[in-house]
Amino acid sequence: MSDWQARQYTLFEAQRTRPVRDLLSAAQPDTARTAVDLGCGPANSTETLLDFAPHAQVIGVDNSADMIDAAKKRLPAVRFELADIAAWQTESAVDLILANASLQWVPDHDALLPKLVGMLSEGGRLAVQMPDNLDEPAHRLMREVATDGPWRDKLKGVERTARYRAEWYYALLKPLCAHVDVWRTTYHHPLQGGVDAIIEWFKGSGLRPFLAKLDEAETAAYLARYRAGLEAAYTVFDDDTALLPFPRIFIVATR
Repeated sequence: MSDWQARQYTLFEAQRTRPVRDLLSAAQPDTARTAVDLGCGPANSTETLLDFAPHAQVIGVDNSADMIDAAKKRLPAVRFELADIAAWQTESAVDLILANASLQWVPDHDALLPKLVGMLSEGGRLAVQMPDNLDEPAHRLMREVATDGPWRDKLKGVERTARYRAEWYYALLKPLCAHVDVWRTTYHHPLQGGVDAIIEWFKGSGLRPFLAKLDEAETAAYLARYRAGLEAAYTVFDDDTALLPFPRIFIVATR
């Protein structure tokens, strides 16, 4: 998608940045001389990468002009490129390729990940983190509401359905790499504002393909149905905090 909005995405920046810190802790990028942040967004992941690899020459890549503009304002000394991940090609081998919560939007992982490994230097690392939450209530409800309303035809085929398991990624990458580490973690993000906060969270990610197809009235009706489903699926505590379980899959593949 090319219409990502930096402001909406960064409403929950602290929660969205925690997984990339965990990923980079495992990837040990401190010796990297060159690094690329694929799907850099507003540069929260790029900034984290610089914390872990302060001496690396870093490039950020994203297909959203709004995200790239925000990234340049945040880190004016870093080079950022407007490009699609699927078509992007490095100019020379790099020591680290970081893809934090971006590859789930790119198809054909069986071709994409080997291509990315091929861009690494000897001993270089591919570090990937992706949401693995399509079976969680928040995502299941997106699909159910999409198929049960007057917008059914508009939203046909919009949902993201590809599910790749840890075993699949390991089998794909092991023949190409000296070492592959794959794991899954479920974060429980406390969001102040109840189910409305859950909606705001996913307006910056999973809901975007659905809402982009709807007009203003349809959007309001869709979100009203979605909100009712969330109220039945999630507990809201007395202080108006909703706890959002969020499974994520992590990969660190060393060439």
